[in-house]
Amino acid sequence: MNNNIFPEGFISLDHLKQDHYAINANFEREKNASGALIIQEANKWVEQARLRPAPKMLFDEFWFENELCVLFADTNVGKSILAVQIADSISKGVPIEGFRFTGKPMRVLYCDFELSDKQFELRYSEEKKSYHFSKRFFRAEINPDCELPEGVADMEQYINISLEQLLSSKQSEVLIIDNLTYLRTGTEKASDALPLMKSLKSIKRKYNVSILVLAHTPKRDLTKPLTKNDLQGSKMLINFVDSCFAIGESNNENNQRYLKQIKVRNAAVRFDTTNVVVTEIIKEDAMVQFRFIEYDYEFNHLKVRTEEEVQELDQQIVELKKSNPSLSYQMISEQLNTNKTRVMRVLKRAGLS
Repeated sequence: MNNNIFPEGFISLDHLKQDHYAINANFEREKNASGALIIQEANKWVEQARLRPAPKMLFDEFWFENELCVLFADTNVGKSILAVQIADSISKGVPIEGFRFTGKPMRVLYCDFELSDKQFELRYSEEKKSYHFSKRFFRAEINPDCELPEGVADMEQYINISLEQLLSSKQSEVLIIDNLTYLRTGTEKASDALPLMKSLKSIKRKYNVSILVLAHTPKRDLTKPLTKNDLQGSKMLINFVDSCFAIGESNNENNQRYLKQIKVRNAAVRFDTTNVVVTEIIKEDAMVQFRFIEYDYEFNHLKVRTEEEVQELDQQIVELKKSNPSLSYQMISEQLNTNKTRVMRVLKRAGLS
């Protein structure tokens, strides 16, 4: 059977096997549950896990089946473009050129909290031609006329309730949320990040879905490599996700972007700073999309400061400290979009440390 061709509503043999393994595993766990913990012999855990199929790649080694994954990047770098392209690939069961996909065609629910329907239409059409998405691809956006039902505290809670209703009614296997701030506005503190991650993990288990959440990065120093510290909000978010990757803006060409793995659980890190995936954003066949170019060192795509820019930054560090001596190294680094170590060295040379 060609795994790339499935009629709507078709349930594959692999899917039935996964359900069988999940039911048996859940039964065993319930037998051995003690309050908040489940205990078994280590050999038993290995034996049960061996029966389950290895997770399929949804977007190469960046995102696997049944993972909660975060994709982050700066504003206007192309997060939504790539996310829609990934959703399109999964719904059709066809890999994006240059990237691997080992799953089957799946029903995708894309929650678009960024674009209006007209903006979406313009991005995926040209002249009188429109891009054709799969019938397995469902897009949702905020209803501007909705009113909070009685007993619902706020819009964030209402979105979460509506999200679960859609997952159930559409029987979606993949959920993409664009973007994180609509689920919870405060994620800077661990106390805010923890409930959000618990909620998403609960949804993942309850509906057996793979989740990709888009997030922003605050203004960053483009001379530095992308790291987990560039994810907007609490760094605790990284601890709770299964995988995470980022889009960097190349300093070589305006339309060039590179993809980098930040966290991986189901594979070895392949796309690190020595092997980022270089792409370009193009519009082809009425679809704005990322096109694979090559693999490269991240260093080759970072901005290089001129000597004048370095001197100007050092002067700004000194002046900021003099104007407000109570500012810490961290506060100064955040205000000037540089790193704390540089601030410390500059102030030490100036006798202000």
